[in-house]
Amino acid sequence: MTEYSADEMMTVAAARALRGDRRCFVGIGLPSAAANLARTTHAPGLVLIYESGTIGAKPDRLPSSIGDGILATTADAVVGVPEMFNYWLQPGRIDIGFLGAAQLDRYGNINTTVLGDYANPKVRLPGAGGAPEIAASCGEVFVVVRQSRRTFVEQVDFITSLGHGRGNGERAEYGLRGAGPTLVITDLGELRADESGELVLTALHPGVTVEQAGAATGWDLRIAEKLAATQPPTEVELTALRALKAAS
Repeated sequence: MTEYSADEMMTVAAARALRGDRRCFVGIGLPSAAANLARTTHAPGLVLIYESGTIGAKPDRLPSSIGDGILATTADAVVGVPEMFNYWLQPGRIDIGFLGAAQLDRYGNINTTVLGDYANPKVRLPGAGGAPEIAASCGEVFVVVRQSRRTFVEQVDFITSLGHGRGNGERAEYGLRGAGPTLVITDLGELRADESGELVLTALHPGVTVEQAGAATGWDLRIAEKLAATQPPTEVELTALRALKAAS
């Protein structure tokens, strides 16, 4: 079997979560790599939507930003950003929001704004973009992110995109349309939100232990009773992913 990296395992696992002809609002970076891998392998009918207004983009390489011209030239349609949000996103016409995170807490709240105090931050991050609206209005949200105590924190420094708040139905109190984060894919495994909204470890990637996952988490990580094992990447998946990256 061909050797593969932890990032490749993560991207493949995230791609496998996308199936059928679903409409997916894609963030740049790891989410875009996973979404385009899914589209070029097992889910050719997947409709990729980017914040810049491209619907049905089919790039043959990974876009460098939401403004990359390859998204517009390969899209089924290009609409204005106001239309993208007001007509497509906010009324609930998009099935999945696929996001990354700088920080993530046990209830799937995402920080991409600052590290440290907002008024005097240690690091100022890229910011929100359309992520808050994506997290609020898509049918459900998938997050792909590398797992460490720096990223998986007890409490995010700033809530850029609301997940499940403090859990136990708080999200519904705000009247948000979507179900919020239901799946988080990392370089160690997969976590799913339970009925309270708390993220629970449900699968481990090959060679990863429960102890490693717990050590990379800044809260007391709950483990599913039946912990699944992720299947390694296939040759087809690795070849397609590396081709996308090589062309970028």
